[in-house]
This record gives sequence, C-alpha cells and structure tokens, in this order.
Amino acid sequence: MQWRTDLTPTQAVDYLSELYEHACTTARELLTRVGNNPHPTDDDVSGGVPGYDTVVYPKISVNITSWQPIDRTEPFGYVDHAGEYSAVLSRPTMMRAYLNDQLTRLANNYPCTISVGPSDVQIPPEYIDNMPALPQRPAGLPRPSLDDVDDAIIDGEWDAFHGDSSPLVQFSPQRFDIGCKRIEHYTGLSVDTVQRYILFTNYPMHMEEFENFGRSAVDDESSRYTDFVSAAGNYQMPRYDLVADNNNGVTIINIGVGPSNAKTITDCLAVLRPECWIMIGHCAGLDGRMRIGDLILGNAYQRKDHILDERIGHHIPIPAIPEVQRALEKAVAKVYGKNNELMRTGTVMSTDDRNWEWHTDKNLWQLLRGSTAVAVDMESATLAANGYRYRVPYGTLLSVSDLPLHNVPKLPAGAQAFYASSKQAHVMCAITAVEALAAKPHKLHTRKLRRTIGEVPFR
Repeated sequence: MQWRTDLTPTQAVDYLSELYEHACTTARELLTRVGNNPHPTDDDVSGGVPGYDTVVYPKISVNITSWQPIDRTEPFGYVDHAGEYSAVLSRPTMMRAYLNDQLTRLANNYPCTISVGPSDVQIPPEYIDNMPALPQRPAGLPRPSLDDVDDAIIDGEWDAFHGDSSPLVQFSPQRFDIGCKRIEHYTGLSVDTVQRYILFTNYPMHMEEFENFGRSAVDDESSRYTDFVSAAGNYQMPRYDLVADNNNGVTIINIGVGPSNAKTITDCLAVLRPECWIMIGHCAGLDGRMRIGDLILGNAYQRKDHILDERIGHHIPIPAIPEVQRALEKAVAKVYGKNNELMRTGTVMSTDDRNWEWHTDKNLWQLLRGSTAVAVDMESATLAANGYRYRVPYGTLLSVSDLPLHNVPKLPAGAQAFYASSKQAHVMCAITAVEALAAKPHKLHTRKLRRTIGEVPFR
C-alpha cells in the first residue's frame, strides 16, 4: 500500500479506512496461518510472524501551504500557522463522519494538500477485532505497550507541539485503542454503538427508567431511534445505547460512585469525540430553603475531588457550557411545568469523601467558609473538569436527596420514598435536553473549550 496525495477529504477518509482494514485483514490471515499449524516448533514460536511488519496504522498529513484569517465564528478547523499537521489513526471507519467533517472544515479554511499512507507504527494484535486465538503468542509481535499511551497532546505539553509536524488530532492510535478496549471491558458492549450524547448516573433505577423509555421509543414508528442495545451479564459500569442514525442517539452509563470512576470512564470515552456528557445524580443540598427532590443545575464547580489536580490546576476556571445549561433548563420546564421553584442554579462541590459531613461543626465551617456551593456530590466536578480537559461539552442536573446541614440526613426510609417519586422525571429531563441538543448539534460546537495555546485543528 502506497502513499497518495492531493486527496479530497472524502478520498482521504476512504483511503484511511482502506489501509486500516487491509492491515487488520492481513493480521488475521497471518495469525490464522500460525494457528493452523498443529505442531509448532520452538523455531516457529521464536521466529516471529513473517509479514506482520506490514500491519501498521494509517497516517494522514495535511500540509497547509499558507495561513490566512478565517471566519471568526469557526469553532474549530483553524490553525495558528502554516505547515504540516499529521496524525497516525486507528479505526478510521468508525470515526468516518467525524474525520470527514473536520477535514472538510480545515480544507475549506486554508489552501492545503492532504496525503494518506501507511505509518511506521505497528498495530498490536490485541487491538484488532476478531483475531484468532493462539495457544502461544509468537515472538516479535508488537505488544500494547503503555509507553505509547499518554495525553501529552490533550494536556498541551511542549514537546507534543514542537516537533517536525504539528498534531492534527488529540490522541495517538494506541491511546485511542486502549480507550476503546476499556469501554468494552467496563460496559460489556462494543464501542461501535456508543452514541454521541452521553448520560451518567450512579443508580440502577435511572437505568431502568431509561430502558423503559428507550424500548418504547424504538417501538414507536415515529421515533428517530432504531435500536436499543444492552449487555447480557454483570459489568462494572452497565451501559445502554439508544441508537439513532449516525450514532446520534443517547448512551447512559451507570458509573458507580466517586471521582475515580468518573475520570476512568471519561478518559476512555473522550477518544470517541462525543458531542456532550451530562451527569444526572443525587446530591446533598446545603441551603435550608431547599426541599428533598429539588433540582440543582450546576453552573460552577468547586473541586474537592483532588483527582485532576495535577492535570488542571485550581487556578484554571471550569466554565459552565451555556448551550447545555439552556437545554437542561428548558427540559425541566417541559417536564415539570413552567413553575421552576424546584430548580435552582448554583455551584456544585464534588468531594472524594462520601462522609464529608461527618465532621465537627468547626471543621464543616472551615470547609464551607467562603464557598458559594449549594450542593455536594462526588462526580460532577470531575466530569466537568475532564470534559473541559478533553474539550467535550458537559453539564450537571442533580436532585437533592438530603439536607445534612439542616438535620435531614440520608436514611433508608426517606431515601426510598424520594427515589420512587423522582426517578422518572429526572431521567426524562436529561433525555429531553439531549434530544434538543441533538436536533441542533451545531449549537454545541462551541469555542469556549478551545485553548489559547496547545490546540489541535480538530474538535
């Protein structure tokens, strides 16, 4: 397979897919041949697999020949200087729509030459689907080394942006592949059906309500949804995909409890470049005027979760995304009626200590002194901060489950009654919001998450 140049965006994506699929087919054929040898000798095992050196990821290079000012409203597809921008890619067929859109924007904004060909980066067989099982791994095959997995581009590290070529996308192919494999490991479903709008929850009851809605929607001939995908068996982070054309539907994932889980799954999902993710969960209310079941629309985040402190300093603000905020606010009005007394906006504090309220009055005073927080949970600030970090729009709609500062702690009887009365409406608010966003996806294509320096051309 050879390099091709002077390609259109569509031709480039087609050839990227052709190269990748050819490499995967070659790998399967080579290892099937190895597996069909019933009596491999030591030389067979140690001698490697002849021909596997051609199993490589495809590479794309965009040479922007001259820089020029462009429409200032462009949310992405722009650069700071002329030169070569390149990327080695995995699974381009799965990312076809995204790649074609981004390349088209870039080519429309600047005079450029697009070239595609094989890279020199081999694909580990563990990252190729439907590979034959071998009793013994032959020597010489590339391994899925973590030496090739990092977030240097995402985190704007100097060396990532000051080489011979500037980065075109956010992730190396191995970083992309391990993200995809871990999504499948945690959720039990193929990465191919992850949808572009993602909801997170901590509760099986929210999953049940989503499933009720999703299966009814698929049965409705007037619905835009075409399938409902769920996994058989028990997995760490259960997931449902309500599928629409072009993966424009809704995915929900029960991420469990805590900021570590929130970071883990969003580290993986970010490689798919979703349009947005939204947290629907419960929180402790901090205002004595609140009632159990009130809704909190987070418009700022106080980070007491500590998990991203080394990636995003506390001196960097995590802004609310107005497009998501408006969609959630309108959804609450649609589901609950226009009397919005039960919803308020405010700062959400996220902590890594579930029993944060088990302290003396003096210690709680010190924790909250100077804070504008109206709610405390364990995931929202993490999801927002990682959304900010990965340039994925984010939002939070929480329901007040307890008022620990006002003698209403979370106890079993009260909690179960609250869950029963709130779960359906809460989920429907989130679904209504993402359906509105999906109807006008360009509204989410915001410049607010783009970096001043250390940014790639693609969204």
